[in-house]
Amino acid sequence: MVRSDARENRARILAAARESIAADGDTSMNQIAQRAGVGAGTLYRNFPTREALVLAVYQEEVDRIVGTVPTLLGGMPPIEALRHWTTDLVAAMRRKHGLGDALSAAGHQAITEQTYGPVIAAINEFLDAGKRDGSIREDADPGDFLQLTGALWRAASGPEDRSPRMLALILDGLRTQGRP
Repeated sequence: MVRSDARENRARILAAARESIAADGDTSMNQIAQRAGVGAGTLYRNFPTREALVLAVYQEEVDRIVGTVPTLLGGMPPIEALRHWTTDLVAAMRRKHGLGDALSAAGHQAITEQTYGPVIAAINEFLDAGKRDGSIREDADPGDFLQLTGALWRAASGPEDRSPRMLALILDGLRTQGRP
């Protein structure tokens, strides 16, 4: 069992890394350790390489997003829950872009393989809930939805954030005929 101070150190390191790397992809490991209030030894004991740290930050973000599905579905209709969840996912994709600069091609591949399944499963929960209540088309596919939403983070980076309008179009395409 991991000691509570070790868990707290790890959490502080991840929080410091998430903020630091998103702001500046060239942030050093020593700067992250200082920001987290831990020594270099503690940092490297938890994350032996910069890439291991970046992968952990990204995995933590995906776990957080995937973990919100039950709460969202419990509090709103499936299509609205999916809208909220996707907006959060798009924000995470934007942050991932900043983190991605710190990853090698192999790191990108590893995180994609590690997170694809849970993200698809989360999307499928929304789609299945909508199919059950008749608000989402029977042929809606989680892989198609994820691929379409991949364009949203780019649409939000210009002077005008077009992502809400684009997401509305995507969600409208999921609706069954005659449903608002």
